[in-house]
Amino acid sequence: MSDDDAVDVESADDEGDAARANGTAEATADGASGESAAGDDGGARAESEALAAAVAEHDEALAREVAALEADLAETREALRERDEEVEELTSKLARVKADFSNYKERAKRKQEDIRERASEALVERLTPVRNDLLRALDQDEGSDLRPGVESTLEKFDDVLAEEGVEAIDPEPGEEVDPARHQVMLRVDSERPEGTVHEVYEPGYEMGDRVLSEAKVTVSTDDGK
Repeated sequence: MSDDDAVDVESADDEGDAARANGTAEATADGASGESAAGDDGGARAESEALAAAVAEHDEALAREVAALEADLAETREALRERDEEVEELTSKLARVKADFSNYKERAKRKQEDIRERASEALVERLTPVRNDLLRALDQDEGSDLRPGVESTLEKFDDVLAEEGVEAIDPEPGEEVDPARHQVMLRVDSERPEGTVHEVYEPGYEMGDRVLSEAKVTVSTDDGK
């Protein structure tokens, strides 16, 4: 082998070594790049999975909240339905009570009218005989004494009033004047104490605690001194 051939072989060997060195360096660089990319992909997947888990947990929480709200809404609607039924029932009951009360008032009114009519009829039935007695007294001769017949008729009339609970207001002279039961017609000078009844002009009548008519009286204005 010549020296030139030896040089060419060495040169070729050197070039091969350089190529292999470059190949090794490139392979190392590619491996490092691949590992870096793989690391980035793993982090992204982990972050994505964490985000997905958070979203899923949030969705579950929202689902639970929606379910609770729907349950509350259903419960509220049921309560409103029951309340509406209660209001309807009370309204119906009120209408029945009002109708019953109206009917009761009508019956009570008719009953009062009936009682009033019967009371009036009973009173008239007791008064008509008194009128007949007065007619008979007037039929007597002009020269006859009417007093006994009139007194008898007055007694019957007083009996009728007593049966109805009617009493005469007929104060005695000298009695104190009662403005609720006495009507002063005139004031006169009298020996009786001032402000007392001098004379009864016309008796009044009372029924129970109610004054039907006041007694008409004259009243003394001087004690006589």
